[in-house]
Amino acid sequence: MFARRIAVIGSGYVGLTTGACLASLGHRVVCADIDAAKIARLRRGEVDILEPGLPELVVENQVAGRLEFVVGAREAISRPDGQPVEVVFLCVPTPMGEGGAADLRAVQAVAAEIRHLLPSGCVVVNKSTVPVGTADATLRLLNRRDVAVVSNPEFLREGTAVHDFLHPDRIVVGCDAQDAAERVAALYSKLGAPTVLTDAASAEMVKYAANCFLAMKLSYVNALAELCDLLGADVGDVTEGMGYDKRIGQSFLKPGPGWGGSCLPKDTNALVQVAAAAGRELPLVSASIATNERQRALMVDKIRDAVGGDLAGRRIGLLGLTFKAGTDDLRDSPALGVAALLVAEGAELSGYDPGCPAAVPGVTDDVRVVDEPMLAAKDAAALVVLTEWPEFRSLDWSAIGGVMDNRTVVDTRNLLDPDILRRAGISWVGVGRR
Repeated sequence: MFARRIAVIGSGYVGLTTGACLASLGHRVVCADIDAAKIARLRRGEVDILEPGLPELVVENQVAGRLEFVVGAREAISRPDGQPVEVVFLCVPTPMGEGGAADLRAVQAVAAEIRHLLPSGCVVVNKSTVPVGTADATLRLLNRRDVAVVSNPEFLREGTAVHDFLHPDRIVVGCDAQDAAERVAALYSKLGAPTVLTDAASAEMVKYAANCFLAMKLSYVNALAELCDLLGADVGDVTEGMGYDKRIGQSFLKPGPGWGGSCLPKDTNALVQVAAAAGRELPLVSASIATNERQRALMVDKIRDAVGGDLAGRRIGLLGLTFKAGTDDLRDSPALGVAALLVAEGAELSGYDPGCPAAVPGVTDDVRVVDEPMLAAKDAAALVVLTEWPEFRSLDWSAIGGVMDNRTVVDTRNLLDPDILRRAGISWVGVGRR
């Protein structure tokens, strides 16, 4: 494998993981960001996001001289040693914009900034999740015949991003210029993963197709769980019976309070907008979005029933605030979505999450954030499990029950062992479970 000189524009969740992992494969990488304070922290080896293995990679590769951090895209591309960068990764935010479409202003701004700085023969890689046609639009914006634009979507799960990068299920690279696609694919040659070489539009479509399929699967199992509640079936047994079918598989078959995070809500809405722009509808994806919104209200129904039918003035404890275990990410968290609905009905909330030790102004305002589970449970009419942190299973449930006003746990993740709670004198309410 040839070591390449790579610039990564954007040192957030995707950019930092991409840069550190590419450096670990032997490439020379410079990561840029407009946040000077963040760059200063990264130079000291301080990683703001909770991602196992990432701080170690950042430090190790800085010490080895394969990874550096600079402020601004211009500094990343115009290197003081005069050695030109060969590949530039765009890893900037593409949040949900008005109407659900992806907001591409950051991609466009960076492309406009670097187009006159790129050395001849350089390859620009869209790593951010972007709508079909963005690679072509970026190429037009760059207006450089001697530069290629490649789509190389990321498939990183928060909490396992380093592992996912270094042990990928597949690598997707798309460009109408075959040689440029092959150059980008070669960056990952050490990984030995299956590689899909295709055109840019197809590569862009792969990311949306994959994420929307996963969202539909999650919404489907949540709908099944509701039906199991009504019919007296057990969703755990149902999904086990389904999952052994190799055409279906075991993953993404666990019911919960809904899906969230930085990807699935954004990507499902974006694909619906892409279809609408093409004069088509995607009713399956639209129904999955609607089912997901409804799921949060269904969890509130369970909590209301568990405390006697009225939430006004009732103290509710929450276990979990982040959108999934193993991360500190609160973006579009279903836990916070449920919390907002509880507050709207007059409930008073205290919440604990291992990944969120303190309040985040403007994000957790509906919840009094505490630093231990016992404080969340104190005087609570019900304790609600909203994030699937495995450490919740090993809590001292007898002690927790002793500080609650009403010994009831609503487990929206079916995480806990009901028998352990019953032996502690606590009533357990699950989702789709008998």
